Amino acid sequence: MSAEQAKSFQRAAEAYERGRPGWPPELLDLLPVADDATVLDLAAGTGKLTRVLAARYAHVIAVEPLAELRAILSERVPKAEALQGVAEAIPLDEASVDAVFTGQAFHWFANATALAEIVRVLRPDGVFARLWNESAEPTPLPPEYLRRLEELHEAMPPPDIDEHVFDGTPFGEVHEGMVEHELVASRDEVLAFAASVSWIANRDDRDELLAELASLLPEGEYRFLMQANYEWSQRT
Repeated sequence: MSAEQAKSFQRAAEAYERGRPGWPPELLDLLPVADDATVLDLAAGTGKLTRVLAARYAHVIAVEPLAELRAILSERVPKAEALQGVAEAIPLDEASVDAVFTGQAFHWFANATALAEIVRVLRPDGVFARLWNESAEPTPLPPEYLRRLEELHEAMPPPDIDEHVFDGTPFGEVHEGMVEHELVASRDEVLAFAASVSWIANRDDRDELLAELASLLPEGEYRFLMQANYEWSQRT
């Protein structure tokens, strides 16, 4: 992640916590990670995924580079061990965790250096799980709001994941699936989500764009059908 992209998340920490969706706990039932495991939440943000991991696993470590996000994480998930660090230099010993999770973040560090670090900290047969949420159709968002959001995303899209990124790494077969869940959000929370995404938070005209989006979003409650997608593979 570039310095400018990181800055965008620094100034959107509270919006990230208010607006980003959580994760359904039953998703963890589909992964081969024992309850007594030590697991790492990499690029943990404000701990949206961390709190679900902490309710399941014996020892949870959350690595997050940005102090603003990490402060919220530590407050919301005191059971987790919160550490400063990045995927390219994970502050853990070799073979120290049974699983590495990343929620809505792998595209920021899908590179050889980060994968080598994930391999280093994973124990043999350890699991690397990539998770991401997306909204399913039909969306409750008004067409004008949705259209403007899509224009902003197209103007500054996040990086794509190279389909060959795992070539040459000691990860086995990729298992994938998804779990449906529901997100009920207020108007303020929907706008907070928009404020938290890098392709808005990183713009110089962020405040003007958020005011424009607010003008397109009526008051009310918004119900989203969400898909929590997962991919996992084991270190050989």
